[in-house]
Amino acid sequence: MEDISQSSPPLGEAAGTNGVRAAPPTARRRQQSPFSSLRHVNYRYLAAGTMFMSLGQWIQQVTLGYVMYDLTGSSVLLGLLSTVRSMPFLFISPLAGVIVDRVDRRKLLLQTQGLLAVTALTMGFFVRSPDLQAWHVFVFAIITASGWAVTQPLRQTLVPRLVPREDISNAVALNSMSFNVSKVLGPALGGLLIAWLGASGNFFVQGCAYCGVLISIGFMSLPHTERADGEVRRSIWSDLREGMAYVQTTPAVFALLIAAMVPSIIAMPYQTLMPVMQKDVLGVGPEGLGLMLAAPGLGAMSFTFLAASFAGGVRRKGYILLAAMAGLGITIVLFSMTRSLPLALLSLVGVGGFQILYATTNQTMLQLLVPDALMGRVMSIYMINSGFSPVGALFAGIMAQAFGAPITIAIMGLLVLGLAIVMFFRNPEMRRIMT
Repeated sequence: MEDISQSSPPLGEAAGTNGVRAAPPTARRRQQSPFSSLRHVNYRYLAAGTMFMSLGQWIQQVTLGYVMYDLTGSSVLLGLLSTVRSMPFLFISPLAGVIVDRVDRRKLLLQTQGLLAVTALTMGFFVRSPDLQAWHVFVFAIITASGWAVTQPLRQTLVPRLVPREDISNAVALNSMSFNVSKVLGPALGGLLIAWLGASGNFFVQGCAYCGVLISIGFMSLPHTERADGEVRRSIWSDLREGMAYVQTTPAVFALLIAAMVPSIIAMPYQTLMPVMQKDVLGVGPEGLGLMLAAPGLGAMSFTFLAASFAGGVRRKGYILLAAMAGLGITIVLFSMTRSLPLALLSLVGVGGFQILYATTNQTMLQLLVPDALMGRVMSIYMINSGFSPVGALFAGIMAQAFGAPITIAIMGLLVLGLAIVMFFRNPEMRRIMT
């Protein structure tokens, strides 16, 4: 098999020290608007579709939990439902990446969004009927999560094809901003819709949201990419092995994919312990928990706005990546040490901000490094980290039972900070990306 990693310029050469052809000095110095990528009409359609899809996802998350508990009264099944929704990212994403690299991406996006729309509308009729059973909810969760396992890496691959290189950082940041706005609005909207329309009405709203995505995709056009005959005729397994070989033989990409797993496994499981911190450590009521859950979203929106404004003009994105990773670890430790609600909220704003800055920088660097022919496979591997979230949450719960929530959260923060220091001094590929 040909080593496709050799098709990209070596790290540190004239093409750019992070493996990407350097932008002209005038482009790097260009003052960037926080919404500069929106001047590209096709990206505007993609961004609108991303907002509709994200709102639908968060509304669905609230509604599914409500339906399952109302139907069964079982907290065990609630936890199992969350696990089931994560599994497709582990098992389907790698194959989905191969498909993304083999077919027309716009048509595939239309097909997956159409499936999600039909499934949501169908589930609405099931919820309204008296024959609804728990297994219906699980089947729906598996189908929709499988659609997301294809759609999310697919959308990531479209960004470099819809905006020029100098706007990629801004586009990724705006995608993150859309996600975080919907993360704040979606659950609240989902709860209100359950009260106004009932649970079945929520699924009809989700179906309409996905129809909005279909409309935005219908207006979007993509530059045509030629595929060699050999690429089309190869088996899916050959393409999958080629993608894995590229990751293994491109140390910078491998390092970024490993780094992407840090928040899911080590850092973000602190969210599982928020009710414990609220009740047993801070001694505040449900209103305090609501503020604690909202604070990271506020930080994420603030930091993504900053990233959209300035990240495109920063050459050494590796420094941003490691600084954000260190900041994430420090603010998690600070949160574990707080015993007052205002300080807890302040530290959580920092946690959300550094986490999204870290994720946005990581995605941007991958999209600048990876060739388009392999983008689907690499981004699908990137999305696997979503499937590890339940593992981290389970580990956090076990640790908290044995040592208490504050100590567990402090350990997680120190691990993140320690990994940032190790990567700075010991990982040569991360240093190459920085220079």
